[in-house]
Amino acid sequence: MLIQNDPFSDFDTLFNRRSGRRPNFAGVMPMDAFRRGADVWVHLDLPGVKAENLDITVERNVLTISAERDWQRQDGDQPYFAERYRGSFRRQIQLGDGLDLDHLEADLHDGVLTIRVPVVEQAKARKIQVGTGAATDAPEAIEATVTES
Repeated sequence: MLIQNDPFSDFDTLFNRRSGRRPNFAGVMPMDAFRRGADVWVHLDLPGVKAENLDITVERNVLTISAERDWQRQDGDQPYFAERYRGSFRRQIQLGDGLDLDHLEADLHDGVLTIRVPVVEQAKARKIQVGTGAATDAPEAIEATVTES
C-alpha cells in the first residue's frame, strides 16, 4: 500500500557526512506506517512543529508532508550545543493503489502527526467461493460447427 523508494538516499547520506551538513528530513523525523483493519496509518515524529506550520498534500498518489520548525536566538545568547533541526523540511511517500485518497484524515497531538488513509472497498480482502466441479455446477456446453464457404 505504501512504497518508499529513494534511489538517491545513499548518495545524500554520503554527501552529508563528507560536507558536515545535517541529515535529511527522513533521518530527523522518523516515520512508522502500517495497516490496521481497513486503514493505513502513518505516524511521523514532529516535535516542536505547530499545526499551522504543517502542509499536507496528495498529488498523483504522492503524499507530501511539509513542515517548519524554528527557534530564534536572542541577542547575547551563547549556544553550547545546536543539534536540533530547525528550518523547513518535507517528506514524500508514494501511496499505492487501493487507498481512498479523498478521505485522508490528519491529526497532530503531542508532537506526533497521525495520518489515516482508508483502504478502498475493492482493495479489501474478501473470501472467494470455490466450486466443487460437480455436473450440476458446471456451465452448459455449447456445440458449434464450422462450415466453409
